[in-house]
Amino acid sequence: MNKQALLRTAFASVLAVTATSAVMPAYAQAAKEKCFGIAKAGQNDCANASGTHSCAGQNKVDMAPDEWKYVAKGTCEKMGGGLTADAAKKMADKKMMEKK
Repeated sequence: MNKQALLRTAFASVLAVTATSAVMPAYAQAAKEKCFGIAKAGQNDCANASGTHSCAGQNKVDMAPDEWKYVAKGTCEKMGGGLTADAAKKMADKKMMEKK
């Protein structure tokens, strides 16, 4: 194989991998939803709802109602979380009342 054909093949391979990588996360997210109130300390997926940080892995406490993780659609509430930060806070408050 000559040098030019090899370069074309390599370039086409890089383009194919890049295109596939760009599509897969969007597809994967379509089957997921944000679930607030279930992330353990240091395991949140991105910025929190209250705006105190903007990166994954920065939450300081377990199950904070303003922290979230991606979960499979339909499983959030089964895990004890909420689809919004307000819903997660209400669930956390309810659990605290049940403990008393």
